[in-house]
Amino acid sequence: MAGNIRPFRIDIPDAVLADLKTRLAATRWPDAETVDDWSQGIPLAYVQEVAGYWQSGYDWRQREEALNRWPQYLAEVDGLDIHFIHARSPHEDALPLIISHGWPGSVVEFNKVIAPLTDPVAHGGRAADAFHVVAPSLPGYGFSGKPTRAGTSVERIGRLWGQLMAQLGYDRYVAQGGDWGSMVTQSIGQTETEHCAGIHINMPTVAPDPETMNNLSAAEQSALEAMGFYQQWDSGYSKQQSTRPQTLGYGLADSPTGQLAWILEKFYAWTDCGKDGVKHPENALSRDEMLDNVMFYWLNNAAASSARLYWESFNSPNLDPITMPVGCSIFPKEIFRSSRRWAEKRFTQLIHWNELDRGGHFAAFEQPELFVNEVRTAFRTLR
Repeated sequence: MAGNIRPFRIDIPDAVLADLKTRLAATRWPDAETVDDWSQGIPLAYVQEVAGYWQSGYDWRQREEALNRWPQYLAEVDGLDIHFIHARSPHEDALPLIISHGWPGSVVEFNKVIAPLTDPVAHGGRAADAFHVVAPSLPGYGFSGKPTRAGTSVERIGRLWGQLMAQLGYDRYVAQGGDWGSMVTQSIGQTETEHCAGIHINMPTVAPDPETMNNLSAAEQSALEAMGFYQQWDSGYSKQQSTRPQTLGYGLADSPTGQLAWILEKFYAWTDCGKDGVKHPENALSRDEMLDNVMFYWLNNAAASSARLYWESFNSPNLDPITMPVGCSIFPKEIFRSSRRWAEKRFTQLIHWNELDRGGHFAAFEQPELFVNEVRTAFRTLR
């Protein structure tokens, strides 16, 4: 392992946790919404309930210990400290895999998939499907360093990941990602072609094919309707983060309740969380799991630094063709969904395509077993 890679453990000072509880207790609340649903944003009563639990019921020390069960490191890559999990498989010939999260996610999303990916035999799989897993925190996210000048786009991050894998001694690897991690992974598919053997993405970024507009399938029509809903009702956060991330940062850096609400709303909007006719984020993820993820933002004061990735990359996605092997898994409650024929216009070597019957934007977090199976299947031909 390269000399600048240092072991890392999450170890938050007691004073930081005490400050969090003090701030939560001193929250100045807004008045309640004037509707009985989430159409004006996350309801006051639910935020108060979760914030109260965060203050007096949530046990960070227990969660910290669980998060620390994975080997973690910091590595300087092109002048930035990158935090990452590096879980090696007991099978030495396992395929190296770098897996990337997005916003408002973190490496917490991968807690339930690392063990079955690295040790498939212990989880009902085959040794031939084992991976050495590298899961970095994006720059400006979690415990990674924060860029101090402009220029850290998804393209730069893709190259950083290539350098990180080289530092770890992996000459041939595959890559996986969702949300911004999908964009980073697609960038790897464009620039790291000498060492990356293939990519797998949930939420492939492709433009609807104009030639199909006169004979859309039901799934394509649904995807366009979902995109229209996103633009009209669900994209305010992205407009703010892609234009004025610094202004947003002042409120979220100062208020844990503000940071909580900003993220929790997306777990409601983007997970497959309907059950018995009721949509609620805790139908998809536990309260502790969501708070673990929020803590990665609060503890590292990452509201502004994470939002800047939108300023860097949101309005100028690179949709150039990708010629290396690509696998896609389409979960039904994903924000943007592609059809196979739209994807084939951009991905000229599509080796895996599957449209699943449950799951949303946070696939590894929500549906770990389905996610693991998708990753195993997608990369099976590349071993």
